[in-house]
Order: sequence, then structure tokens, then C-alpha cells
Amino acid sequence: MARAVVTMPAQAKRGEIVEIKTLAQHPMETGFRRTQTGELIPRDIIRRFTCTYNGVEVYRADLHPAIAANPLISFTTVASESGALTFQWTGDNSYTVTEIAPIRVE
Repeated sequence: MARAVVTMPAQAKRGEIVEIKTLAQHPMETGFRRTQTGELIPRDIIRRFTCTYNGVEVYRADLHPAIAANPLISFTTVASESGALTFQWTGDNSYTVTEIAPIRVE
């Protein structure tokens, strides 16, 4: 079963820049390797990561075969209001993981 970890502050002051780190568990197969019998191993990668803050997209990354297994993504956003950040990873073979993290803004 796929899982993801999100590290971010649970609260912040209005206008504060908050750092967010995410880590998605995924084996990542490039599609370029072959088995011992010479058959291509099918590609299996995370293709897109998005983060929305109260429904508004604040970060997006399109990923490609050269990305590492279990990709760590780090970015910042401005704490504007209390609510939730929703993180979604999508990829090949119907891979989808969603995490939601609340933030309280004072």
C-alpha cells in the first residue's frame, strides 16, 4: 500500500512563509531497464504532485523517469488563513495518494 509523509507546521502567523516537506513511498521504475531474459520492465513512476491550500493550487510538479524512488519534495507557501492543505501524488498504473494536513493561522 502506498503512503506519504507530510512535514509542516500545524500553526503559523498570518503572512508567515511556511516550509513544507513531502515524501511519497513509491518504487519508481524508469521503463528503460530489462529483466534477466531481456524483456523491458514497464515504466512505473509518479507523474505529478500537486498541493492545494483551501482548494487553491499553490504548488505543482511534473515528474519524469529520472526522479528518485520515494521522492522528497520541499517547497514554501504563505500562511494566509486557517484551513487545510491537500497533497496529491498521481502516477502510472492508477497510483494515487492523497494526504490532508490542517493549518491554523493566527
